[in-house]
Amino acid sequence: MAVNTPEYHDGHGFIAEIVRTSRRKTADIRVEEGAVSVVVPTDTPLEKIDQLLKAKRTWIRDKIALHQSLQPASDKAFVSGEAFSYLGRNYRLKIETGHFAPVKLVQGRLRVQVPEDGNKPHVIRNALVRWYKRQAEQKLAEKVNRYASAVGVKPAGVRIKTFKSRWGSCTIDGVLEFNWKILMAPNRMVDYVVIHELCHLIHHDHSAAFWREVERVMPDYEACKAWLRQHAHGLEL
Repeated sequence: MAVNTPEYHDGHGFIAEIVRTSRRKTADIRVEEGAVSVVVPTDTPLEKIDQLLKAKRTWIRDKIALHQSLQPASDKAFVSGEAFSYLGRNYRLKIETGHFAPVKLVQGRLRVQVPEDGNKPHVIRNALVRWYKRQAEQKLAEKVNRYASAVGVKPAGVRIKTFKSRWGSCTIDGVLEFNWKILMAPNRMVDYVVIHELCHLIHHDHSAAFWREVERVMPDYEACKAWLRQHAHGLEL
């Protein structure tokens, strides 16, 4: 499979992520969690993508509005100077005006560049969600590789998901799935979630034997478990 680096297109009210791949012969527009992505064959010209987005603009905006209406009320304003947690440390958001550029952590700031008409809370939030998900793909894969040998297992893969009320899961075929929001927690809490799911490859329940396995690898797991239970409500965008 050949998948290129994503491009971004100003949809006037939303930012569409363009993903080019050799696996597709037709274009596909997706609106997931209020974020718009267009998956297209590798050689699709920008003019055709623009026409497709214009034709679907009403449908896209309706989908975005539906997601916003279903989102729990956020205490975030998504404005410059606001703090967002990453691995337990707070970083200030810096919003700049120009052609869209995705969030980057630069000199202790979470920088994002958006068109003048794109400086809206849902656009900034979607840019941050995309950033957290990309960090999660990298960080959680690294942690799974690091701890798998300590647990003594070989997972079939790692996926990043959005869960409403859990931090991770282990599928029947051995794939570990993690909630990207865990990256807002301190690093040790992320370690606990990874070890927890790795141990499910040995014990598929929460029996005494399962918790003994978790404790063997992470003796302080109970403190991490308690921290997450107490602070889960704050790990939101």
